[in-house]
Amino acid sequence: MSTQFLSKLSQNYIEILADDEYYDVTIEIGEDPNVKILRAHMNILCYRSPYLRRTLASNKKNKANILSHIKLPNISPEVFQIILKYIYGGILSLN
Repeated sequence: MSTQFLSKLSQNYIEILADDEYYDVTIEIGEDPNVKILRAHMNILCYRSPYLRRTLASNKKNKANILSHIKLPNISPEVFQIILKYIYGGILSLN
């Protein structure tokens, strides 16, 4: 595979993360008053993060709900957004 293809693929996954239309997981990050709700995609989270796979498995959605919801109060929203960007696109930016 060419690096151009992998670069484009990585960019496409970052675009998926930014797209609010097809998410199936909401993640509540942080503690009051610094709480943020992020949207994500279960398939990507489960295949890229063993920790999030276990967390989502233990918080299975019931059949009446379309969305899964997890809470991660022990991490700041800013730090988790960096982690999520890495999970989706393999990009680690600490700026």
